[in-house]
Amino acid sequence: LLIIAWTSMVLYFLSEIVSPPYLMYMGRDKHENEHLIKWGWPEDVWFHVDKMSSAHVYLRLHEGETLEDVPETVIQDCAQLVKENSIQGCKANNVDIVYTPWENLKKTGDMDVGQVGFHRQRNVSKWTVEKKISEIVK
Repeated sequence: LLIIAWTSMVLYFLSEIVSPPYLMYMGRDKHENEHLIKWGWPEDVWFHVDKMSSAHVYLRLHEGETLEDVPETVIQDCAQLVKENSIQGCKANNVDIVYTPWENLKKTGDMDVGQVGFHRQRNVSKWTVEKKISEIVK
């Protein structure tokens, strides 16, 4: 993964393992994650370590693309990135990552900053990261 920009709020990455490359972005803390939850796009896919605190990583789909079109290598890049940016997850093996289209994220007023739920659980997918792949996350 290549870091292509770092604003005061968001880190941007480019996954060049396929062509054309995919844009990914990540909040640096729960307040930035909250901002990203609010301002995501319909073509964004949200990634998070399951049942642990972690960064929120978003994958921007290409025009006309669905989640099913995304190569597994790109899903793996996103999963590795979110695992690496989890205080607990980065130290563990066999970490489950959940991902879903941004439009499936559900935010209610009683949730903590950065916390989300889902409108439809059936639209949530899971990927297991067995261990860190250093070539992806440096």
